[in-house]
Amino acid sequence: MNLVTVRIEKPDSVNVILGQSHFIRTVEDLHEAIATSVPGAKFGVAFCESSGPRLVRRSGTDPELEELAVRNVKQIGAGHVFLVTLGNVFPIHVLRAIKEVPELCRIFCATANTVEVVVAETEQGRGVLGVIDGSAPLGVEGPKEIAERKQFLRQIGLKIG
Repeated sequence: MNLVTVRIEKPDSVNVILGQSHFIRTVEDLHEAIATSVPGAKFGVAFCESSGPRLVRRSGTDPELEELAVRNVKQIGAGHVFLVTLGNVFPIHVLRAIKEVPELCRIFCATANTVEVVVAETEQGRGVLGVIDGSAPLGVEGPKEIAERKQFLRQIGLKIG
């Protein structure tokens, strides 16, 4: 078995959701989950089929984000892996709906950070072992940082009061 890391290539403004699913209808179900959660969302979805013709299945509302998703899952090259690229929405807006997709198995990450995907390769193929999402902590928040966090969440409308 060989271990490799694949860095997800993306602009800083793009958020990604990387996961694993088990059926060809994943692309359509993810598309519907995102589009009905946030009307007008700009996104791309790509899914690596793991049997049959083994194609990268794709969908989206933005051709550039769709192509970005396709390029990245081709680099990962692991069966049943999907990548969602988000333009004008954040993962928090769509993650609950995505988690409710019946064929979804797991979410590896949902982030705007730099992501490296840890991939194992055997004679059979490739599989995702996990992700490296961002950098290691530099410290622990104190009272000032706690107050800033709470203020920020209320400022962007994610907490009330």
